[in-house]
Amino acid sequence: MGIFTRRQTTTLEPTSAVGPRTPSPAAAGAALDPALRALTGQWSIDRPHSRIGFSVRHAMVTTVRGAFGDYDSTLYFDGARPSESRAEITIRVASVDTGVEQRDGHLVGADFFDARRHPEMTFRSTSTVHDGGETFRMAGELTIRGVTRPVELQLDYLGSVVDPFGFERAGFDGTTTIDRTDWGLVYNQRLETGGSMVSEKVRLQFDISAIRSTPLA
Repeated sequence: MGIFTRRQTTTLEPTSAVGPRTPSPAAAGAALDPALRALTGQWSIDRPHSRIGFSVRHAMVTTVRGAFGDYDSTLYFDGARPSESRAEITIRVASVDTGVEQRDGHLVGADFFDARRHPEMTFRSTSTVHDGGETFRMAGELTIRGVTRPVELQLDYLGSVVDPFGFERAGFDGTTTIDRTDWGLVYNQRLETGGSMVSEKVRLQFDISAIRSTPLA
């Protein structure tokens, strides 16, 4: 996924306590640091230290934020050939949490995710492009309520580290904005003053701490 950068891996001392656009010529010619080859391999998302979430405008005047707590991930990073990197994430939609129980119950019902009939949503990557520096684009297919449509994530690499337990970690932020009605999530209520109760535009956010599938020796 987006684990490609010119930063060096560091080690923490213990304490007492993812259709694609054509890249620009400059981006296409950007060289990747050979040291990044060491990051090549299988990784997975460390759920306790990551967040897969979303934000959406509510009643035209505020923003509601939520996240999914239950998901599986398979990531492959290629530090020499970003185009070979790939990702797959499967999210159990019933794990949605917006901080309001009644709202969460509405989201998993038939008006939105319809978790009884469609318990999972998935993202599967189809291509990865280096835009230059520490920014990458990962195109893929997002499936919600049985509908599959293309999306593209912007990925910003944050760095890598070996933690006190011997696990190599790499962090990145991923974002994209979708129109939820493209996936059949069309429920809404119109406001008397104009506009809608829930925005059709939804921002997806991936704050990821990935760990190598096998700890370093």
